[in-house]
Amino acid sequence: MNGEDDIAPSPAAGHAPRRTLNYKRLGREFAMQFLFQCDLTGGERTEEMDSCFWKQAEESGEFPVNRVFRKARTYAEKLIEGVLAYEPEISDLIVKFSRKWDSERMSAVDRNIMKVAIYELVYCPDIPVLVSINEAIEIAKEFSSEKSGMFINGILNSVKDTLPPDAKTVRKP
Repeated sequence: MNGEDDIAPSPAAGHAPRRTLNYKRLGREFAMQFLFQCDLTGGERTEEMDSCFWKQAEESGEFPVNRVFRKARTYAEKLIEGVLAYEPEISDLIVKFSRKWDSERMSAVDRNIMKVAIYELVYCPDIPVLVSINEAIEIAKEFSSEKSGMFINGILNSVKDTLPPDAKTVRKP
C-alpha cells in the first residue's frame, strides 16, 4: 500500500483549497454529512438517498474519484450503518452528557459529528479513543465553530470516561 494512495490530493480547479485528508477523515466527514441529510429528511435512509448523496459527492469535483475516495466511501458506509443501527443508544449518550441542552436545540452538524465519534468510541475497538475524539473536534472546527469543538470535546470525554478501563487505553489501529 502506497501512502500517497491513501491521501486525498488538492481539490479540482475552481474549488476552495482543502488540506490533505486521509481516507478515514474523509469517511468521517462523508458520514456526518450523510447523517445530517438523514436528519433533514426525517431520518429514513433510502436507496435513492444513498445514490443521490454519493453521486453528488463524486460530481462535486472537490476530490477526484480515486482510491482515497473509494476507501473513504467504504469507511463512511460502515460508520453510517453503525450509527443508524445503534442510533437510540448513541442518542441516549448525547442526551445524558449534554446537560441542560435539549438535543433538538443542538446544531444538527454537531449532533451528527458526535454520533459518528460515539459510534467509534463505543463500537469500534480498533480505533484509538483519542483519535476519535480529536477527529470529531477537528471536523467540528471545519464544519461548525470553535465553540462546537469545545462542546463536542466535553461530551465525548464524558462518554470516554464511561468506557471500560481497557477501552480507555490507547488502542492500536
